Amino acid sequence: MKYLHSLMLPIATLGVLMFPAVLPAASLDPVDNAGVQVQRQEQNGITYLSGGIGEDESKAIQQTTGYNLHMTFSVGAQNEYIPDVTVTIEKAQGQPVLTLNDAGPLVYVQLPAGKYTVVATRNGETRRDVADVGHGAARNLVFHWNSAS
Repeated sequence: MKYLHSLMLPIATLGVLMFPAVLPAASLDPVDNAGVQVQRQEQNGITYLSGGIGEDESKAIQQTTGYNLHMTFSVGAQNEYIPDVTVTIEKAQGQPVLTLNDAGPLVYVQLPAGKYTVVATRNGETRRDVADVGHGAARNLVFHWNSAS
């Protein structure tokens, strides 16, 4: 029994060193809700959040659950968040289900399971991506523009 106890400490120490990911992430820090202006919104029966200006608002959105499509909009070499994107989410047949103006920099959407095309436009420059969302983990899309203008 004593031999077993003397083995447990080195094994436990090794486990902690090998798996640092179990340590709390910085994004789980408390959010100052006084500065957060993000509110759940709805369009055509589709629930979404749009915002993320400032650290607290960004953390508040990133800590929400129940949204199966997460979109991030950025620009430039520094990947600066931008809040001025027009977003259209279309069903596979091209039928729009959600259209947002001046969206971002983070947009989280709760969609029925299915395949969608996301069209993001900023200053006349369009980016497209396809999202197949279901009941599992959220699908993450990142839209990036090279220049700020």
